[in-house]
Amino acid sequence: MKNMKNCLFAVLFVCLSASAQVLSLPIAQAEEPASVERQPLVVALDGSGQFLSIQEAVDAAKKGDTVLIRPGAYAEDVTIHSKENVRLIGAGMDQVTILGRERVGVFHVGKWPYGATNIEISGITINEHGGHAMGMFNGRGIVLHHVRVKGMLFTQQVEDVRIEDCIIGGSETTGVQFANSQAVMRSNFIHDNDHGVSVAGKSTVRLERNVITRSLFEAVIVNDQAKATLLGNTFVKNGGGAAFLGTSQNEASGNIVSLNAYGFVVAPSSRVLFSYNAMQNSGSNYLRSGTPNQPAPELKPDSDLTVDPRFVDTARDDFRLRADTALVKIGEFPYLGALPPLAGSH
Repeated sequence: MKNMKNCLFAVLFVCLSASAQVLSLPIAQAEEPASVERQPLVVALDGSGQFLSIQEAVDAAKKGDTVLIRPGAYAEDVTIHSKENVRLIGAGMDQVTILGRERVGVFHVGKWPYGATNIEISGITINEHGGHAMGMFNGRGIVLHHVRVKGMLFTQQVEDVRIEDCIIGGSETTGVQFANSQAVMRSNFIHDNDHGVSVAGKSTVRLERNVITRSLFEAVIVNDQAKATLLGNTFVKNGGGAAFLGTSQNEASGNIVSLNAYGFVVAPSSRVLFSYNAMQNSGSNYLRSGTPNQPAPELKPDSDLTVDPRFVDTARDDFRLRADTALVKIGEFPYLGALPPLAGSH
């Protein structure tokens, strides 16, 4: 009888141990990290991808997805909203064009009241429709690089925007307009607009090493309670260089402001810290705003220069500095303006 009890205890122990292992198995498996690689969503007009339209791919995208756009001209409007951590990568700005269809503004990031967070867009051209090409609304962490925008790019209540290495132009109003937004624009070419860049409301914007040319009026206009930092830009062949109006608070350093009708316009209620700018314009380099504007040579700081920048070829939009330019090693700047000088500068 004693041996039988011992056998029963042994069998019961084995069964309980096996049950415990079975119960613990799903928990151990659940703790293992997933290692499945996410495949991109591919858009192609010829049917070689999963989607024929960009909007279909965007709607299907989940957090962390990448949408790849193969070459073609896409006759559609595109909106990205209620999305997070999505990349939209085209085959190149010369290979992918979004033509638009019906809406004013062909490409929207954000849609009231829904925004979008951490969105990256590159390698495409966006046409205008109804005077607007692209709008950003109520979003955060939006990055554009190597994008061509043919028309106005408008932002309203967006934060942490970066616009880099883009070509923006051909607007009948403003090339880039910021309203109550926070942004950095770096190394862009902005051309053929009424105004190049407008900074308004309570925006905080940093413009660094951009070329702005052929604006009917100013290359940059800052208004209202906005804050703008203009660092190492080239404003050339515009109606004016930059206007600082309203109660805006600004800094302008290391810029080339040349071949414009006039240079800087400053309202009595605004504030600007000028340093190490190179000025050469057909009218006054410094003006106080008014009707009409009045020359204000007293605004010139000692560090600003009045000098020919010696561009390589302004007729061909080659605004690099020639090797014999005087605009190298100025203050803390290795060179002034947006583009580096040719090799051999003294």
